[in-house]
Amino acid sequence: MSVLTSFFNIILMSLLELVYLFGIIILVGLILGVLERSSNSLLFRAFGVKGVLATAWIGVPIHEIGHLLQCFLWGHKVTQVKLLQLNSPDGTLGFVRHQYNTNSIYQQAGNFFIGLGPIFSGIGSLLLGMYLLVPQSFATLDSFIAQHLTFEKVDLPLLLTVWEIVVVFSKNLFTIENFLNPLFWVYFVLAICISSHIALSWADIKGSARGLGMIFFLLVLWNVTARIFGFDTYHAVTKLAEYNAYVLAFSSIALTFSLLTWVISYLLYQVKIRLANR
Repeated sequence: MSVLTSFFNIILMSLLELVYLFGIIILVGLILGVLERSSNSLLFRAFGVKGVLATAWIGVPIHEIGHLLQCFLWGHKVTQVKLLQLNSPDGTLGFVRHQYNTNSIYQQAGNFFIGLGPIFSGIGSLLLGMYLLVPQSFATLDSFIAQHLTFEKVDLPLLLTVWEIVVVFSKNLFTIENFLNPLFWVYFVLAICISSHIALSWADIKGSARGLGMIFFLLVLWNVTARIFGFDTYHAVTKLAEYNAYVLAFSSIALTFSLLTWVISYLLYQVKIRLANR
């Protein structure tokens, strides 16, 4: 009975550690998915497929590049890539097909990060675009994060700090000076396009789930080994999971643009409906 109880505790501990390590990025991915699907649905209802394709020219390639880079990092063999295809019979705008050695634990676990690739490439592109096109806004944001954000557990003070980051980001991006700067509008259009295609498809989610299953299995093995040798894995994982503060900070930028994209899509849909009813 004690062995079963011990194993049950290890399973619970492993699940908790999995949430600590990846819960935030998974939650961000789910929220981005809801916003993106709603935005694209509104654009499709207002303008048909052209409404979705209007943002696909840059958003889809960056989405697929996220998968592609992670394939290279995790040793998967890439068999076919379409960064953008506009005339697909099934409506697929892009894809990365890859193979991996099912006997490789490393490559199996990599499926999780390959599936999440578009979130990394999307956030990275938003930050790079800001750095290149509106550098003053980027410098202000970077300085605020460096001064106010520390490695913390996910709690109310951290969430308040992230909210302050969103406020500082918005105030320093949407200014009169930037509105008069053509490069700001270039960045704005690019950011809307990127955020319109940053979320994960159902195929991405399925691929990530396979990798997450392997990661959970590895955590169970690690905790079994730690129990035998008396290691404190929980403390180590919670310290490692402190990177979630930065995940939240940078993800908030993508969430802000995704929410803005939804608002614009909704307004365009309402305008289209009112014009059609006249």
